[in-house]
Amino acid sequence: MTERKTWHVSGYFGLLFIALLVALTIYSFVQERFVLGVLLAVAAFLLLTSITVIQPNQSNVVTFFGKYLGTVRKDGIWIVVPFSSRKKLSLRVRNFNSAKLKVNDIDGNPIEIAAVVVFRVIDTAKAMFDVDNYEQFVEIQSETALRHVASKYPYDNLDGGGYSLRGNTEEVAAELAKELQSRLSVAGVEVIEARLTHLAYSTEIASAMLQRQQAAAIISAREKIVEGAVGMVQMAIAQLERNGLALDEERKAAMVNNLMVAIVSDRGAQPVVNSGSLY
Repeated sequence: MTERKTWHVSGYFGLLFIALLVALTIYSFVQERFVLGVLLAVAAFLLLTSITVIQPNQSNVVTFFGKYLGTVRKDGIWIVVPFSSRKKLSLRVRNFNSAKLKVNDIDGNPIEIAAVVVFRVIDTAKAMFDVDNYEQFVEIQSETALRHVASKYPYDNLDGGGYSLRGNTEEVAAELAKELQSRLSVAGVEVIEARLTHLAYSTEIASAMLQRQQAAAIISAREKIVEGAVGMVQMAIAQLERNGLALDEERKAAMVNNLMVAIVSDRGAQPVVNSGSLY
């Protein structure tokens, strides 16, 4: 099914014409022209059944004895085909908040994830006739797409390579919106935006994963400290040699050891002063 326009004329002219028919009907009965009066009354009734009112950003899907005639999108009062069935369909932008879903990421870790989907109907014929209930269809397909996208990435990429759900929210949201659009196009729905609203480890592994993240952060910080300490020691030895202070390999090793301990240690270094020997 594809949306198309249907025949419609301004309802104001229709109301004036109905008022004229009613006046002529009354005049016919007064003049005792009953046949003409009945025909005029029937014509007024037919026009009265064809009047429809459409609110802004709404549409009327018009069917006539089971056949789709078309859609009226313009707001206002209109006259359409008499005895036709009109079903209102909103064209406004709407939100769908998914429930918190429990999904396994690509590493098999159970996580909790939820998203909000912003959408609107762009093809009323598909939304009305190609799916049974397009709103329910949007909900089910949104949760299905969210599960599929969440299972393709790890929650967090500790080694820094590739995408992750926590570290690449923009990319994940773009892929989720793309997959949703491919699933919902059959229902005549346009996905405007899709965003993650909740992302966390499941309760049974949250504590262990927190310890893992803390350990990874400590290791990363230690690597930076050691890297900086090595550079500082190299600069210190080079500076001493440029100043003419020559150190043998043993003293150089002792100096490197002392400097590394002083720089890398969590606590402040406490120097030990050698006061000499009694003998």
